[in-house]
Order: sequence, then C-alpha cells, then structure tokens
Amino acid sequence: MKTIAVDAMGGDNAPKAIVEGVDQALADFSDIAIQLYGDEAKIKSYLTATERVMIIHTDEKINSDDEPAKAVRRKKKASMVLGAQAVREKKADAVISAGNTGALLAAGLFVVGRIKGVDRPGLLSTMPTVDGRGYDMLDLGANAENSAHHLHQFAILGSFYAQNVRKINNPRVGLLNNGTEATKGDPVHKEAYELLAADTSLNFIGNVEARDLMEGVADVVVTDGFTGNAVLKTMEGTGLSILSALKSSIQSGGARAKMGALLLKPTLYNLKGIMDYSDAGGAVLFGLKAPVVKCHGSSDATAVYSTIKQVRTMLETKVVDQSVAAFTKVEKED
Repeated sequence: MKTIAVDAMGGDNAPKAIVEGVDQALADFSDIAIQLYGDEAKIKSYLTATERVMIIHTDEKINSDDEPAKAVRRKKKASMVLGAQAVREKKADAVISAGNTGALLAAGLFVVGRIKGVDRPGLLSTMPTVDGRGYDMLDLGANAENSAHHLHQFAILGSFYAQNVRKINNPRVGLLNNGTEATKGDPVHKEAYELLAADTSLNFIGNVEARDLMEGVADVVVTDGFTGNAVLKTMEGTGLSILSALKSSIQSGGARAKMGALLLKPTLYNLKGIMDYSDAGGAVLFGLKAPVVKCHGSSDATAVYSTIKQVRTMLETKVVDQSVAAFTKVEKED
C-alpha cells in the first residue's frame, strides 16, 4: 500500500477541489492510502471516500503571500509542513500540495531532504507537445541560478523520470539554448554542453531552441530555473490567450462563425486538450529523498486526481530509489 500525504488546504480551490480529487483517486486505485492534512470539518464536507483515508486536523496553513522559508520554520503545524514531516518520519511515501510553491520547495529541502550527491533539486513538469506525447522540463523555478554541473545533474534526473514514469526508452535530452550550434550560449551553457556530450549514459541530442519545444524536439529539456520558469509562464499564457482569442472571434463572428465552430467542435476540444495541463499531473521537486509534488494553484479535482495518479506511478516504479542509487554510485566513483 502506497501512502500519500495531501495538503488539503493549499491552492485557490481548497479544500473542495483537493478532496474531490482524492475521492476520485481512492475510487480508482485500490493500492493507495491518503492522509489529508487540514481543517477536519471543511474536509469532511467534501469527503465521500470512507476507506484508506485519514484526516489529520490542523487549523494552521501557509498562505500564498507568506515568506516561504520563514513560514516553514515558524508554522510547524501547517498542513503542508505536517505532510512533509510525515514523509520524513516514514509515515507517508510522498507529499502533494497546491499551495505556496516556495514554501513547498523549502519544506522539501529542509524537512524531506535532498538525495546525497544532488547539489540542487530541480522542479520538473511534463509539458505539452502538438503530438500529445509531451516532454519533461527542468528546472522550472526551484533555483534562480544554476551552474553547468547542476544542468548536468538535471539531465540525469530528467532521464530517470522519463524512462521510469513516462516509459520512454532512451529519452532524448536537449539543452535549452539560444541556438542549436554547439558553440552557442554563455560560458555556463557551453560548459554544460561539454558535460552532457561527454556523458555516455545520456542520449544527448545537443542544443534545442524554445520555438521547437512544442514540436517534440526532445523528451527531456534542461535549463536553469530562471529561464525555465519564464518559458513555463509564457507557454501557459500563450495557450490561454489563443483559446480566449479563438472563443472571442467565434462569438463576435456572427452566425457563420458559430456554425463553423459547431462543425469544428471535436477539433477545438482536441486543441484544448493539447494545451490543458490538468491531465499531466503536478511539478515534481526532483532530487529529494521522496516525491514532493506541486499541483498548480488553480487545480481542479481532475488535476489533483492526475497528480495522485502521477505520484502513484513514481512510487510504483521506485524512480526516486533508483535516483538515490545512481547518485550514490557516482559519488563513490568520484
């Protein structure tokens, strides 16, 4: 039985969306148990599952405007912190939250702890492509700055995730840069290119450009946290803007436009599905001793369900255990 700690109070739609996602997951997966951390009365008003679920009551939570590190240190009984502590104490196998991203990163680092040999964990998420396969990208904002050595470690972590969780054999690893030539980029990216090219355990395909990401140019894309976060938000904003502009054009285009939209309805729904993040799961703070996963702040029940499904797969494939073994081996060799 896999036990997953869930922060029921984090996110814009908590606890309703969180608990409804948990209800769906418990109904579909008989091999998981859920620990819900938060206000018991509010949680019970949405909880329909009666088996394999436990509520750990707390009135304290970390707010979206709290300073992350201070909040984790001072709010010891916050729902997010209690979930991370359960993982550290082996009472749970993973923790999920849709709350304050910075606080979850801090809880992951300070409470759960990083894998020995990993300098800086990276925030990894599966991003959309036009063919629906997607690609794994990190770092998406856990670190503002990264060295070439960090980027090399991200490539190793990303490959582990793509192989074990997404079942991609020999995943293609690309380094996000401002050109595809090996000589492109600043000194950090040039050094990272050399490290990645020299690592025979990786299927490194070279530099990739941002404009090619949605075409599926690589299975794993490595970048620094500042750039990755900017790319993530640009893609989210662009996707929402395209759908909004399309809807507005149809509504203002008269009867002909509306009739055309009716005929194209299945295709438009397919486009929405490609741009929608809710089925992909959450962003994994990869490089820690256990899965720590961040749901989008505006997650609905479907997104929460998908994140639980994602964590279940991570635990089933023991991707974190394999990462620990790999980095321990590298450290011994060094």
